Amino acid sequence: MIFRAVRDGRPYPEHNLTLKQWAEIPPRPLRLDQLITTKRELALDKLLAEDSTFYGDLFPHVVQWNGGLYLEDGLHRALRAALQQRNQIHARVFVLAEAVE
Repeated sequence: MIFRAVRDGRPYPEHNLTLKQWAEIPPRPLRLDQLITTKRELALDKLLAEDSTFYGDLFPHVVQWNGGLYLEDGLHRALRAALQQRNQIHARVFVLAEAVE
């Protein structure tokens, strides 16, 4: 299995981070098998595109929440890494406060 789990949607509360705020988080290496995706489907043309990061961040965005690492943005980059036989990626990780119950 490439990812820890595949979900459809974000289980965590909205964090409202801007692209500028994401860019201030230094990337760190993460194993693909630790990540939980927040998208079930991807577009093959984006996966195969040479310039897939031209208009966005070079690093995937991951939200750490309630013990999980949720891949919010960068599914295509993560899957491309897996297809290239790599088991980790560098991603920006935002730690969202734990839910209080």
